Amino acid sequence: MTRQRLIIAALLITAIGVFFISGAHQWFTLETIKAYQSDFQTAFTQNPWQVAGIFFAVYVVITALSLPGATLMTLLGGALFGLGWGLLIVSFASTMGATLAFLLSRFLFRGPIEKRFPRQFASVNRGVERDGALYLFTLRLVPVFPFFMINLVMGLTRIKTVTFYGVSQLAMLPGTAIYVNAGGQLGELESLGGILSPTLIASFLLLAIFPWIARRIVQLVQKRKAYKGFTRPAGFDYDIVVIGGGSAGLVTSYIASAVNAKVALVEKHKMGGDCLNTGCVPSKALIRAARAAHEVRTAHRFGVTASEPQVDFAKVMGHVHQSISDIEPHDSIERYNGLGVEVYQEHARLISPWEIQVGDKILTARHIVLATGARPRVPSLPGIKSAPVLTSENLWSLTELPKRLVVLGGGAIGCELSQSFARLGSQVTLVEGVSQLLGREDPEVGELIESTLAGEGVSVMTDARALEVLNGETGYQLVVEHDGDRKILPLDYLLVSAGRQANVEGLGLEALGITTTQAGPLELNERLQTRLPNIWACGDLAGPYQLTHAAAHQAWHAAVNALFGELKSFAVDYRYMPAVTYVQPEVARVGLNEKEANAQSIAFEVTRYAMGESDRAIAEGATQGFIKVLTVPGRDKILGATIVAENAGEWLGEFTLAMKHGLGLNKLLGTIHPYPTLGEAAKATAGVWKNAHKPERVLALLKHYFNWRRGDSSAKKIDT
Repeated sequence: MTRQRLIIAALLITAIGVFFISGAHQWFTLETIKAYQSDFQTAFTQNPWQVAGIFFAVYVVITALSLPGATLMTLLGGALFGLGWGLLIVSFASTMGATLAFLLSRFLFRGPIEKRFPRQFASVNRGVERDGALYLFTLRLVPVFPFFMINLVMGLTRIKTVTFYGVSQLAMLPGTAIYVNAGGQLGELESLGGILSPTLIASFLLLAIFPWIARRIVQLVQKRKAYKGFTRPAGFDYDIVVIGGGSAGLVTSYIASAVNAKVALVEKHKMGGDCLNTGCVPSKALIRAARAAHEVRTAHRFGVTASEPQVDFAKVMGHVHQSISDIEPHDSIERYNGLGVEVYQEHARLISPWEIQVGDKILTARHIVLATGARPRVPSLPGIKSAPVLTSENLWSLTELPKRLVVLGGGAIGCELSQSFARLGSQVTLVEGVSQLLGREDPEVGELIESTLAGEGVSVMTDARALEVLNGETGYQLVVEHDGDRKILPLDYLLVSAGRQANVEGLGLEALGITTTQAGPLELNERLQTRLPNIWACGDLAGPYQLTHAAAHQAWHAAVNALFGELKSFAVDYRYMPAVTYVQPEVARVGLNEKEANAQSIAFEVTRYAMGESDRAIAEGATQGFIKVLTVPGRDKILGATIVAENAGEWLGEFTLAMKHGLGLNKLLGTIHPYPTLGEAAKATAGVWKNAHKPERVLALLKHYFNWRRGDSSAKKIDT
């Protein structure tokens, strides 16, 4: 706690202590106020403005310090000033005092509590941002919630002060009016409990529910407005029509069919989408082949002599296509027909919120899920249209190994393919526009991967800006600006890995008013709905992650929310989203890294474990890398984990599971891991954290205890 906070906290504690020690609290009882009512009335008659001012100030102080007595002050206000003036004075005094208590709570406690519970408060603040005014309105209206507690708790959130004041002023008026009015009959009151009858409390509850009813009415009006000009069919062919047969569309269809909904799936190209045909599967097959070549080339490290590997690139690509063929049945039309999904291999276009043109047919559905994915983004460089450009879509048609390959983009795909083609024998130059590879990761991660790629023969250029593509007498060249100089990079192929853009063209979305964000994906709410409540999206089309497992995660939400959203819907939770870059060593992460935590002003501690300390890594000759875990300061709660190590993606799941279910590093340390394994490094990392948080005082006492048990002379000196 800062010095300012300590001073203010000390002053508050002193003021509250004086209030009770002086006996001032004894004045704030119903009996006392009734006994001195005539004296108060006389003083008010003689000096009305002075008494009103003192009353106002005392009321503000009591509420600001959360002292008992606000209710009795309200009754006294009614007795002294009558209903009209009493309501006016008490309303403003109570709201001002409540706002001061709110601000004190925010100043003293919000920062430390947010740092201690960052994830929980991030979720709370998202809810407050969306519904904070309504929640506060409801709490103020229901008299069972303590007045002072609402002030203090709301101070911990990020609700705007002006919103807090305005909503409090309005929502407290009915209750204030009742208590001020009751103060007019102060002499007849026997207890405070007699003011609120069960009927009155029920009325308050109904009044509190009204805003939610009003909100529902507003939603219905907005829904009606969104569908204006469209005629809803009397009946439907399907419960859900899914457009797109990639990972997101397949999972959505599978889930919907599993609960016996009638489902149609429309895919104009190949089933399985990018992941199967041009992304995850072929790239990992290529990575494995390249790794085999690297293992032969570096076998001498283990005393095994081998010549330079002979790479038959046509057979390498044969392995890639065979991998696709072997997995294809999992995503085939036949399999999904067997699950009860009707599959159409046609182009789909929406002609209304419930109608889809599929070939020469029109299908109707209660809900439509868009899962059309994304495609590689090719920058509009001068000369690039006529150049030999490769992307993740056409790369797999290569039959000969590129001799000179320039890779544009140092993200996950660019790094993976640069390493792979270099290992297979290409001369590779990797061009990245920012200062590090894998720009979302911490700088040390990017530096390690850059060093690794450079060590394997990749020429890495960071902070390099691509200017144009030339076609001269010696072939194609990429012109880049690097270190203030203009440089020419000769190439046989230019492999572009500069991001992806959502596939929205030809779907008829413009006519329905469905728009995209500035970044490219569709405009969606947190439940994956478009502006039309029955049209949903998931996968790369939805963003923000372009990962197969993220698409599957979204697909569950899209299917469940579409089918059961009228009963219960779910916001997508991205907090525990793992991601892996399949270079060697792999880069695997879940949760926050240092870069993100600093950007969000989240306090953290860092625990590091070098893979050079792992027995299995030493035996495997895989000591490159480290584990870095971020935790809440002073606690073992995991905020994020980054692993740079051999097969890191295979054992990232332990940290993901721990974060998802609230298991701290102490739990990992107490879990038996098989020895020797790479995954044992997770437990070792927890051990590093534990060693840094040893209970030093307890250990000192134990040392004295054991000295005493041994009869050590040093223990006697301490005793004396």
